[in-house]
Amino acid sequence: MTPAPIRGHKTGAGAASAEALRKLKLGPRVKGLRSARGWTLNEASERTGLSRASISKIERDEMSPTFDALRKLAVGFEIDITELFSARGAAAASGRRSVTRTGEAKTYDSPNYTLKALAADLTTKAMLPFETVVRARSLDEFADWDRHESEDFMYVVSGTMTFYSEHYEPVILETGDSVYFDGRLGHACVSTGKDAAVALWVSV
Repeated sequence: MTPAPIRGHKTGAGAASAEALRKLKLGPRVKGLRSARGWTLNEASERTGLSRASISKIERDEMSPTFDALRKLAVGFEIDITELFSARGAAAASGRRSVTRTGEAKTYDSPNYTLKALAADLTTKAMLPFETVVRARSLDEFADWDRHESEDFMYVVSGTMTFYSEHYEPVILETGDSVYFDGRLGHACVSTGKDAAVALWVSV
């Protein structure tokens, strides 16, 4: 049976997430981007599609944005999503190459996932690759489906997860399994094995 619309509360954004946000300096980065454009909170809200209150909380590091919210910020500010993690960026050029060593990726805790941005030094990428740790253990941890304007591919590197999506039956994905899906389709991933599942998540 296709799961009913998600209801519940977010439990993945705790003290650890707040500390991670402070280390990433996401709040000051977002505020700096807004200030550099001379936008009020209302203008930023109109351009990103996020509420004025949400943007204010993000700027004060009081809210851990979902992956969808990060995408909306990036689209609204017209930057690559990885530029939200760092003010440093590389100019687009042909023949580019980027190597991300173990332990060097910028890490961000969203409410239900830990995202490690790969090739974060490159801007205007054709794809957005992330090493993703699925922290959620129940569908109840999602206040709503995740949605974003992209096509996504997930490859399970380790562990077991259940992939939920609108209009489809839940599917269990083991190590080595993968799923390609329309990101506009409501979706959610939950770890169902002993350890948290780890996946390569690529958005195009």
